[in-house]
Order: sequence, then structure tokens, then C-alpha cells
Amino acid sequence: MSASSSSSSSEFAGLGAPLEASASPALKFEVLARCSTTKARASRMHLPHYTAHTPMFMPVGTMGSIKGITTTQLEALDCHVILGNTYHLGSQPGPELLEAAGGLHRFMAWNRGLLTDSGGFQMVSLLKLAKITEDGVEFENPYDGRAMMLTPEMSIGVQNAIGADIMMQLDDVVSSLTTGPRVEEAMWRSVRWLDRSIKAHRRPTEQNLFPIVQGGLDPRLRTLSAQELVKRDAPGYAIGGLSGGEAKGSFWRMVTLSTDILPTNKPRYCMGVGYAEDLVVCSALGVDMYDCVFPTRTARFGNALVRTGSLSLRQGRFRDDARPIDPDCPCSTCKTYSRAYLHTTVAKETTGCHLVTVHNIAFQMRLMRDIRAAIVADRFPQFVRGFMQTRFGRTVPRWIVEALRSVGIDLTVPDEAGYSATPIEDDCQKAPAT
Repeated sequence: MSASSSSSSSEFAGLGAPLEASASPALKFEVLARCSTTKARASRMHLPHYTAHTPMFMPVGTMGSIKGITTTQLEALDCHVILGNTYHLGSQPGPELLEAAGGLHRFMAWNRGLLTDSGGFQMVSLLKLAKITEDGVEFENPYDGRAMMLTPEMSIGVQNAIGADIMMQLDDVVSSLTTGPRVEEAMWRSVRWLDRSIKAHRRPTEQNLFPIVQGGLDPRLRTLSAQELVKRDAPGYAIGGLSGGEAKGSFWRMVTLSTDILPTNKPRYCMGVGYAEDLVVCSALGVDMYDCVFPTRTARFGNALVRTGSLSLRQGRFRDDARPIDPDCPCSTCKTYSRAYLHTTVAKETTGCHLVTVHNIAFQMRLMRDIRAAIVADRFPQFVRGFMQTRFGRTVPRWIVEALRSVGIDLTVPDEAGYSATPIEDDCQKAPAT
């Protein structure tokens, strides 16, 4: 592994030797603390370009940039790893230019961790899909209308040129709402495509290839997929095919089933997860890494994230509100600007979107630091109860109550302060706003 920069955070200072560890040519993973109740753990992940701390959230930068924020600001916000989109980067600026520039890290002036997706999800979700065959995904290029084929080998070739610390295999993506034979077909094809991706990977000592657990909402298929991927002894593993509109009761069960099978000494990445309550619950279920466009996309609509939900700053009630978004938030937006100023700008000026984006990423980073600190102090159950009380009050969505109960946190039993929750039938992912 090439020399990596170290995180400036001292949150793991004073901890002893790792409780568990794994080492691959381009990744070293060390579990430093475990929750004594749940499956949550705090870990250090040494990547070629940076040493990241988990559980962590990774903002999404589709074209090698995160809209409304610079890489210098991302560093100041303590962001450890960001995402790039293989399909879009492969189209513009293209692998040749990226390779000539020395990879995406140099091209976008980002010295920390970088993860790239395979490009397959965009083919299915955004483009005019022609068909999926054993060779790959045939689609219509939105830039020029030409018919194109994305294969596992092509996806890895583009990601090798990008130079990401972590690359994702091309998988056969189906909607999480799909049932029947198509789900099993896609799961086994994804395993075969993984083997082709491993063979095509030409920089295994510099970049890490993560397989993706598939299988829809079928426990048998999820189990088979995870077991097959573990046989490949990858540097880390992803849990895919979720966060696509399925019931949250099914979502959490597929997550915890996957983490029960995946190795305890390697990182686990749940793809497409970004709501605060999901980050807390999935960390309790043993997940280490997350990504989602939600924090930055919702900022562009004037929505600021807070522990109670979100503030829609376009609403007239903020016109004369002199308070910051969150008086406890240390970000530059909260230190400098009022809700009233942001209300004035978010609907009219790009400045407002930029300022709310800074705050929302700061919110995600701070939440993940708080999760890690609670795990290190072995007070994660207390943190979870306090978070859910702030987020929902005494009526907590049933799926959250059931998910947490499965790992030893029963919100319906009063704590030392007398707080207990009543489960409600609510599959909505968004918490109430204040």
C-alpha cells in the first residue's frame, strides 16, 4: 500500500491494539472498539490516499465535484471519503484524460479517500435501457444517442483510470420491489460478473475492489449471495439493491442478515443510505460505510438538516428568524448566517444553496463522529435512545423499534430518565421537521 495521509482526528487516541483486523494489499482495516450491546463498531480504515474512520458517511460527487462546495471545504468539514460516478466520469472527461492527469485525485485536487461506483446503477435507473445480457448492459448513450455496451471489464478499466481507493463491481441491478425469477438471475449474474471484474482488475496493489451483496428482499438469495462473495476474500464488501422504495421493515432485515454473514474483520458498506435515522440504525446493525445524494440534493431545495428532521428554509416563518440553522453546529454557515438570511437567498441565489450544502455535510460528519464517540465510550445504546427521542419524541416508527430490539436496544422499556417509545406504523423515511 502506498503511503497515506492520516486523519487529523484524535477520536481513537488512547485505544489499545485492534480488537480485530484484516490486511489487503491496498487496505488495512482495524476494529478498535465494539458496542457491548449491538453490532456497532468503530474502526480505522487505511486507504492508499487517507486513513478514514468508520462508521462514516461519504458525500456523492457525481462528476468529480460535489455541487456547491469545494474540496478544501470538504477537508475542513472532516470528510474522509467521497464518491465519484464511473459512468459520468467515463463519459466526461473520459478515462484517457483522467489517466493522463494522474487520476481523479489530482484532477479534482482531492487528497483523501475516493470511492467509485460501477456505473451500472445509472444505466438502469436513468438511461434508456435496451437490455441486460450475460455480456453486460446495453444502453443508449444520453450524450450522443449511440448504442453502447457496459461490461464488467469496461467498468473496471474506467475505474482503474480514475484511480479510486475503492472500486465497485458491475452488478446486475434490479429494483428492490422486483420479485420472482429475475431476482435470482440477477444475483447469480452479479457473482459471475464479480469474477470477471477480479480478472480485469489491473491495479490490485493500489486499488480495492468491493463485491456487492444482492438478492432483493429474499433472505435465501441474500444469504447465498453473501456466502459466495465471502469466498472471494475481498478487501471489503457492499450491501446493494436496497433503499429503492421497499418497506423499511424489509430493508433493515436484509441489512442485518448481510452483516451477520460478512466477515467481522472487514468493512461493510450499505449503498445509498443517508437519512440520519437510517445511519444510526444501520450502525447498530454492524454497517461501517454509507453514501447518499440526499444531504446535498436536499440543500439545493433549501432544506437544512437538524437532529429533529429538517428545516424548509423557503417557508415564510423563517423570514424574520435571526437564529442560526442550529446553534450547536460549529460549521461556518451556522457561525455566520441567520435563518432569515438563508430564507432570503435559498430561493433566489446560488449562495444560499452553497451555504446550506456546507451545513448539511457538516451535519452528517458531526453525526458520524458522535456515533463513533458513543461506540468508543461503550455508550452507544444511550446515544441511540437520546437520538430517537430528539428525532421522534415518544412515537417512533415501528421498523426502527423492531430493528433496534433485534440488537438489544428496546425503546419501549423506560430508560433512567423515564423515556420510552411507542411504536407507530410509519414506513416514512423522513423525520418530522421543526
